[in-house]
Amino acid sequence: MSISAEKKQEVISSNARASGDTGSPEVQVAILTSRILTLTEHFKAHHKDNHSRRGLLMMVNKRRSLLDYLKRKDVDRYNALIAKLGLRK
Repeated sequence: MSISAEKKQEVISSNARASGDTGSPEVQVAILTSRILTLTEHFKAHHKDNHSRRGLLMMVNKRRSLLDYLKRKDVDRYNALIAKLGLRK
């Protein structure tokens, strides 16, 4: 389950640190979050789709790693990002 190109550009533009920024941890976490939310909705209707569930778990782990990295490097950016995306920690 992927997100549309328009939705991805919207996520990138709202989380980019500068114009043309697609690789910062903030952008990567925001893209992963939107993909995770899409897959979560998918599983409400297709609860036996275990192949996609594995991909979901890999995305969650990747997002956690990126958030841990950002927390180590810059706590203020980390706190701003989790507040903006509505993540728990």
